[in-house]
Amino acid sequence: MQLEEEEISLSEQFQKIILSEDKLQIKNFLDDQNISDVVDLIYEHPEYQTQIIANMSVHRAVNVFKLLELSNQKDIIHELPASYIASLLNELPADDRTDFLEELPGNTVRDLIRLLEPNERHITLSLLGYPENSIGRLMNPDYVYVYAHNTVQEVFDTIKKYGKNSEAINVIYVISRKGDLLDDIRIGEFLLSDPETKVSELMDERVISLNAFDDQETASEVFKMNNRVALPVVNNNNKLLGIVTIDDILWVASEEFSEDMQKMAAIESFEEPYLDIPLFRLFKKRVTWLVVLFLGEMLTATAMAAFEDEIARAVVLALFIPLIISSGGNSGSQASTLIIQAMALGEITVKDWWQVMKREIFSGLMLGSVLGVVGFLRIYFYHLIWPSLYGVHWFLLATTIATTLVGVVLWGTLSGSMLPLLLKKLGADPASSSAPFVATLVDVTGLIIYFSVAFLFLNGTLL
Repeated sequence: MQLEEEEISLSEQFQKIILSEDKLQIKNFLDDQNISDVVDLIYEHPEYQTQIIANMSVHRAVNVFKLLELSNQKDIIHELPASYIASLLNELPADDRTDFLEELPGNTVRDLIRLLEPNERHITLSLLGYPENSIGRLMNPDYVYVYAHNTVQEVFDTIKKYGKNSEAINVIYVISRKGDLLDDIRIGEFLLSDPETKVSELMDERVISLNAFDDQETASEVFKMNNRVALPVVNNNNKLLGIVTIDDILWVASEEFSEDMQKMAAIESFEEPYLDIPLFRLFKKRVTWLVVLFLGEMLTATAMAAFEDEIARAVVLALFIPLIISSGGNSGSQASTLIIQAMALGEITVKDWWQVMKREIFSGLMLGSVLGVVGFLRIYFYHLIWPSLYGVHWFLLATTIATTLVGVVLWGTLSGSMLPLLLKKLGADPASSSAPFVATLVDVTGLIIYFSVAFLFLNGTLL
């Protein structure tokens, strides 16, 4: 309760000061607040967001701007004068600036790039030239590098001169005269070494680097495997281009997770917050997959039509259709979700397909057997209570349901586990094999399995 009162007090104090239109008072007030509190003020009073940014010192305004949602950033940029936009963009770290420019229309990007200083313009254009979702789009060119022939004292002099703008000063990079990456050394090693020690004496050449053209997910996996806060980025010729920090990777991981969750729910991915995305665009994101899945489910009706005679002769078979197809779809959705998650975490790759298949065969048989037993017992107990419900052939019917459940669940687990790996092999996103898509596939094939087994067991009796 006390925290809420402080927030209300801060908000009321801000409203009073902003209405005074005293720029010096507004600036002093905003510069005295925590960055996170200023961000909260913008979300509470979006009508003053441009005034808040414009009345802050540029360095603090940049820190606030970086934390805002894209929609707020766009609105602010459109309302600020060109001179202040130039100061803001030039102060933004190159990777954050690139991420922002990527979301803007081409003509807007062109106009904003003109406002950048020559060096910043070169860096931004270089970053924008890398493929979308590549590590090159994440890298920051602000890092400290030294040469193998430098002494420890010269390293400290370099840090004092250039380390102010570096995002990760705890690691120093060693390059050759041609710009080749030779090693990365933690600053602690320099602190514990004699000032006259050569950098070459501290090198072990066990450097871990990222390629600028690799996918961002690759960087995420490398960070998981190595205890690093930053990693160097090189081109195909091992030239050091920049660094990627752990905060960038955490942001990527969050975006990838959101995108995968949307795809697994059969929705085209979107980056805007749910309440900010226009209703019609939200409709377009959802309708495509729904239509595709609907057309797929129409095949279920086609499959049932093919067994129309069997259903007419044994209407009781129709009672178990929802049970059969839901069991297969659920097992397929489970398998698909597990494999997609394991691939995202780097636990399995396409090369592990045979091991995955063997595990899922056994899993499918065990899961199907459990459901089969439950299904058999269900018919058995219903027969004891209502003998006329399933007639004299109840045992054959129960055996049909039990055998079908084993087959359908086995097929569901195999489909759900192999489809993500197949999509990955073809270069597609495994998350596209979403649970609804797998469920639709298993629905259709499950009916074929069901009526085929029914024909095998009930031919000459119910059929």
